[in-house]
Amino acid sequence: MTEIKMVAVDLDDTLLSGELRLTGRVKEAVAAARAAGVKFTISTGRMFRSAAVFAQELQIDIPLITYQGALVKNSLSGETLLYRPLPLVYAREIITRVKRSGCHLNCYLDDRLLVEKHTSESIRYASFSGVEAEPVGDFLEFFDRDPIKVLAISEEPLLDRLSAELKPAYEGKVHIVKSKPHFLEFSHPLATKGDALAFLAGCYGIGREEIMAVGDSYNDLEMIRYAGLGVAVANARDDVKKEADYVTSATYGDGVVEALEKFVLNALGSKKLRGAPDGAVAKRRCTEACNRGR
Repeated sequence: MTEIKMVAVDLDDTLLSGELRLTGRVKEAVAAARAAGVKFTISTGRMFRSAAVFAQELQIDIPLITYQGALVKNSLSGETLLYRPLPLVYAREIITRVKRSGCHLNCYLDDRLLVEKHTSESIRYASFSGVEAEPVGDFLEFFDRDPIKVLAISEEPLLDRLSAELKPAYEGKVHIVKSKPHFLEFSHPLATKGDALAFLAGCYGIGREEIMAVGDSYNDLEMIRYAGLGVAVANARDDVKKEADYVTSATYGDGVVEALEKFVLNALGSKKLRGAPDGAVAKRRCTEACNRGR
């Protein structure tokens, strides 16, 4: 098996416990992988400021993939390497059509969580994400530039109908994906975890066959497909399990630990790792790749 040099892991329902915490086992396994020279990062639909809290707890020193891949940013230096917002013309159309359906809407700009007004959904989401929601009034009047993402919150059957209606209309223009049963997300067409992972791997000169990606939901499919080793945790959606190269027997963070032990830590054993590019080289590669992606 090819040596794994980079690992990208989803946060919610994957790396985090059911109580939205990093367990001691997870911290130990991630620290062991990083100590062995493996590049470990978070790949999440969450806001950067929400994900950065966990990245700092894990002492992650490489850029994070956030907003489904719309923003790749380093939590230590604050340097933005990749930014792909949702074009305003499509954002305004999506907002109009989603509001018509009766769903709650979140919008994101400048790493701020924006709502038209506080609702039970906005209160629950703010509690879940650890970020306070800011009411700004009518989104169509408020937005004068591209938001990074639009999120609809409702019951799953309604979101499934909305997705089926909008995907054909915005094919190639907007990436539409369900991240949780009650979350339907709208972003730049290239704002996927797979595209962002390919970009980040290029920064470090790491090939896709040297990457392991771990997730649980539909928004993880692109990175699971891209990685040389795609892993689904035991609590993943069945459609995601079908596309994974390996499905763990354990759920949530314990599943991530299982994958790290099986494919990274045990595989490395006492083998001496070849050195990854130093900081200056990696930064130059990131800059070059970012310029190509603009």
